[in-house]
Amino acid sequence: MSRTNALILGGLLILVLLAGLLLGETTLTPGQYAQAFAYPASPPGEVLWTIRLPRALMAALIGGGLGLAGAALQGLLRNPLADPGVLGVSAFAGLGAALTIALGLSAVTGAVEAGALVGALAAGLLVSGLAARFREPEALILLGVSLSSLGGALTALIFNFSPSPVATAEVMNWLLGSVANRDFGDILRALVPMTLGAALCLWSARGLTMLTLGEETAALSGLPMASLRTAAVAGAALMTGAAVAAAGVVGFVGLAAPHLVRRLAGDDPGKLLIPSAVAGAILLTAADLISRILPSEQELKLGVVTALVGAPLFALVAWRASRSWRA
Repeated sequence: MSRTNALILGGLLILVLLAGLLLGETTLTPGQYAQAFAYPASPPGEVLWTIRLPRALMAALIGGGLGLAGAALQGLLRNPLADPGVLGVSAFAGLGAALTIALGLSAVTGAVEAGALVGALAAGLLVSGLAARFREPEALILLGVSLSSLGGALTALIFNFSPSPVATAEVMNWLLGSVANRDFGDILRALVPMTLGAALCLWSARGLTMLTLGEETAALSGLPMASLRTAAVAGAALMTGAAVAAAGVVGFVGLAAPHLVRRLAGDDPGKLLIPSAVAGAILLTAADLISRILPSEQELKLGVVTALVGAPLFALVAWRASRSWRA
């Protein structure tokens, strides 16, 4: 990616973060903004620094992780439709977290996060195995959709047998996705698995680049391809699990982000990772801002906003990809 394009992406990220800080459901006057910056402990300062800032940062962190996970999976599977949501990784992460909540373990520190991570890793390993067995891209996507449906069905089963309507409502509300009421402690807890997952995906970049030359050429390159594949899957699963644990199920960001920056960064999947992470951060921060400022009695859930935008995009990408499959 050229320096100009990198600066544009970085500038857009700063702009949406500033918008996330300055705009919201509560309208502040210029005097209140000045008071917030001069006296952070004042009521306007509390709105900006305690409520809006951690929310915007959490949205950027989750979006960045999902964008990077989507780019890693698309590069690894060489499939433009690969995405943690489409392949069922998000659904199984949601299943793990929902099971933890239904069992009454949500009060245990780190239990929901651990449940989501275990679910995401299990789905990631399963997807990796399916990718090795089924080379046809359309077959892999169909299997991923089936896996996603299975995760959703098992989560619905938890609803069905849940003895507590309160727990059911809690799981349902959380699954719709939101970064409302998050604080800096939540960010720090999500940051650990996100950082580890990002490091694994970035380490696998050379392997993703070699895969564009074909399986045999990649195998003869001298790179530890098996380790690089495992790192890409584990990294994507870790970031998806951390994202689901922190914000619920937020779909389509991992699908959309790589496509939005591919013309700027080129087709090399290894070089697409970081731009996709930045694009994902921009997308989700903007989506959260939209959910906050839309006039409605109840705040629109983040997962609903991303699905409304992402579903048509998925249909468009699938239509374009199907033409190459028929060729």
